[in-house]
This record gives sequence, structure tokens and C-alpha cells, in this order.
Amino acid sequence: MATLTEHMRTRRDPRRWWALGALVASMLVLGFDMTILNVALPTMAEQLGATTGEQQWMADAYVIVFAALMLPAGLLGDRFGRRRMLVAGLSLFLAGSLAGTLAGDVDWVIAARAFMGVGGALIMPLALSILPSLFGPEERTKAVGIISAASALGMPLGPIIGGWLLNHFWWGSVFLINVPMVGIGVAACVFLLPETRDPASPKLDVPSTALTAAGLGALIYAIIEAPDRGWGDPLVAGMFAAAVVLLAALVVRERGMTRPMLDMTLLGRRGFLLNTVAATLVMFVLSGLMFVLPPYLQAVLGHDAFGTGLRLLPMMGGLMVAAKGAQPVVARFGARAVVCAGLVVLAFAALLGSRTTVDSGYGFTALWLSVAGLGFGFSVVPAMDGALAALPADRAGSGSGLLMTLRQVGGAIGIALLGSLLASAFRDRLDVTGLPGAAAHTAGESVVAAHLVAAQAGPGHAAHLAASANAAYVHGMGLVLLVCGIASLVTALLAGAFLPAAPDADASASAPGAGASAPDAVASVQGVAASDLDA
Repeated sequence: MATLTEHMRTRRDPRRWWALGALVASMLVLGFDMTILNVALPTMAEQLGATTGEQQWMADAYVIVFAALMLPAGLLGDRFGRRRMLVAGLSLFLAGSLAGTLAGDVDWVIAARAFMGVGGALIMPLALSILPSLFGPEERTKAVGIISAASALGMPLGPIIGGWLLNHFWWGSVFLINVPMVGIGVAACVFLLPETRDPASPKLDVPSTALTAAGLGALIYAIIEAPDRGWGDPLVAGMFAAAVVLLAALVVRERGMTRPMLDMTLLGRRGFLLNTVAATLVMFVLSGLMFVLPPYLQAVLGHDAFGTGLRLLPMMGGLMVAAKGAQPVVARFGARAVVCAGLVVLAFAALLGSRTTVDSGYGFTALWLSVAGLGFGFSVVPAMDGALAALPADRAGSGSGLLMTLRQVGGAIGIALLGSLLASAFRDRLDVTGLPGAAAHTAGESVVAAHLVAAQAGPGHAAHLAASANAAYVHGMGLVLLVCGIASLVTALLAGAFLPAAPDADASASAPGAGASAPDAVASVQGVAASDLDA
């Protein structure tokens, strides 16, 4: 680890704020890339012929790899140098972006997204853990606020810039835009960031990493493939069984280790467990909504990619307003009340959205999207803070890593499960009467594919198929929103009944600054809480 003298010199050096800019650029890329793809999926479905399942894989390949590798990536930075591994992560992200730009089919896009997930897993924890080497306690809060605001900015910017690119260039431009951004980040990190490490950190646990990736991959594969193959298909059932065995083996292995990579015993702390469940549920809903909304806005309502990006702003606006105002409300009413209220608001928005019809128009969508954004913000921010406050100081790093991993898993399962529900409902409701077998099968793959088939069908089928596709998609989206609403209500009831009114007494030492022996872990906890919108 860098010496105290080196730390103090860095903190007095005015270049530390330029160095913070390097970290901002790194985090901005992650938030930007998570939302830009959602707007691109309908266009990619049209130009690459991607089915709903393949679109799910394009989104989930990144999230699965990100979730599986984030904890070991942080350990690599501790042992081999955080700046070095951050630059490596940015370089891998750059290589994945270039591969995505040059990809000619769906399989290569999925592979490129997975490769980008490796880079993203290195970027997020290491960008946060470098902060203590740049700023002292008196400046760190301000630095965390800046990096959090910049990373949150990536979410609304992603759909808008992505939509503009898709209107003027080909779908690969949504990957190409990463190249200059990542290049700037790499150069800034090399020239401005100090190198720090912690040789005393736990060793990288390769078997646990492999079990995590394999178990999550098998689970997501089974959920995504089930609508096509059938839930009783031997391959689907086998993948579900493999996922259970692999994840159970992971839990057994981690519980038996002296210094586990995933500290499962933390889930025995009621405050940490229930707040983590609430934060994970919000990620589940948010990821599912961001997957199902762009096709509705583009294929059903007929907006172009740029217009779709603009029309997602009400949810982003509500989320950012609530996230900023959550702390004063928590101070007045308490975290448990605010988490419950946020989840109830989220449930109301989802149930309201489930009443969408083909003729509802965008005004109704903007209404429930705004309410949903408020629910997201008021539930997830105090839930994250509550989970982190329930951690003892000596386990702050492992606890924040477990929290972020579970949230990413929630996002991956949200895309897989809600996307599969949508695909099944759409296929069941779509009327393909009179179409040839091949055309009927293609139309059932997605609402975008159905509109392409309708455009090529004869006058007697075109209008009917397009109208049926719109109605079937809106029906499927309504079911997805209904599930989101019910899940939010159940979580609100659990939080109200069991969430502690105050953090666990023995965790009070985990407040920022308490863990003087582990400043990197404390900064990571602060950063994870403040930069929640980035995920």
C-alpha cells in the first residue's frame, strides 16, 4: 500500500481533482453503457434478427459476468495494484466495445458484451477504492458526491445519445462511442492516479469465482430458454438443477472458509438482510422495466430511437429527485418508514402501468414512469444506507461487496425472468392465423419481428398482424408490471414487519471513519451507497 507520506503528498497536490476526473470518466462509462443498450435492442432486433431471448442474452451477458467477477476483481486490485487493474479493466472494456462494433451477428455481440462485463467488474470497485489515496476524510465526502453525480448522469444520457446515434448511424455506433471515452479514462488514470495496494487482503478464490459464474449462468440460461423449449424440457430442468447444485456448493465452500470472498454469515444480520432484499428487488424491477419499455415506445407507439431515449427521462428524473431528497426525509421519518413508503409508491406505479392499453398513449406512460422513479429513489437509497450501516467496521468491505453482487444478480434475474414472462405472453396472444409456418414462427420471436413480417405480408394480413402484435406486447408488458407491483408490495410488507427501526447496535462502528485500519473498505461503502443510481 502507498505510504502515509505518499498519501499526504497526493492530498495536497492540486492534481488530485484532475485525478478524480479520471475516476469520473471510468464510472460514467459504466452508467452510460447500461442504459444505451436498452434503446438499441429494438434496432438490433430488426437489423440482426435477434429474438427476445437473444436480446435478453445481449443484456444479461454483461450483467452475469459483472456480478460474478466484481468481488475477485476487487481482490486483484488490492494485491496487484488498484491503478494497474483499473487500467486493465478499462482496456478490456475498450476491447469489448471494439469487438461489439465489428460484430456481424448476435453471438458475437453477446460475446463482446460478456467481455465488457469483465472490464466493468474491474472498473467499479477499483474506481471507488482509489478515493482514500487521493483525499483525506475532510474532502472525501465531496469527492464521493462528485463521482456519484457523474455516474448517475450516465443513465439519462445513455438513451438520449444512443437514440441520436441510432438515428444517424448503424447499431454498432452504440459500442463505438465507448472508445474515445475509455481512451480518455485510460490516459487520465496512467498519468494522474497514484498506485496503491494491500498485500494483506484475502487471496483470489478461483473455485468460488468459477462456481458463482457457472451457477448464475446456468440459472439465467434456464430462465431465458424456458419459454421456447418449455419449462419441462430436459435441458431446462437440467440447467435449473445444475444451478441449484453449483450455488449450493458455493454457499458451503464460502461458509467453511476463514476469510470468505462472499461473507454469507452477514445475511444473518436482520438489518443487512432485509435492506439488501429491498435494494435487490428494486434492481430486479428497474432492470426488467428498462428491458420491456423501449420496444413498447418504439414498436408499439412508433417513436424513433432518439425519441425513445427522451421519453425515458421521466423515470430517470423521478429517480434522481428522490435519491437526492431521500436523506432529509429519512432524518424526519426514519429509514424503515421511507423504505416501506418508497416500495408502496413503486408498487402503485407498476400496478398503474399494468393498466396500459394500446390506445393509452405516451402521456399515461410518462405519468406512471415519473411515479416509478420516485418509488425507486425513496426505497433504494435508505435501503442501501441501512444495509451498510448494519455492517461492523471490520467487515465493511466484504459486506458492501456482497450487497453489490446480490444487486447485480437481481438485475440479471429481472431481465431473464420478466423478459421470459413477456416473451411467453406475447407468443400466446399473437394471432398468426393465415401466415405460413416460417413467417408465423418469426413473428412470434418479438414485437419488432412481428412488425417486420407484417410489413412484408399481403394487404389482408399486414394491418391485422401489426395490431395483434401491439395488443399482445401491451398485454405481456402489463403482466410484467403486475408482477413487479405484487413483488414490491410483498417486500414493503416484509420491510414494515421485520426491518429494524435503527441499525444493529454492534454495527455502529461501521460509520465512515471508524475503520481507520481499512480506509479502502470504508470509502468503498461510502461510494457504493452514494453511487447507487449507476448500477
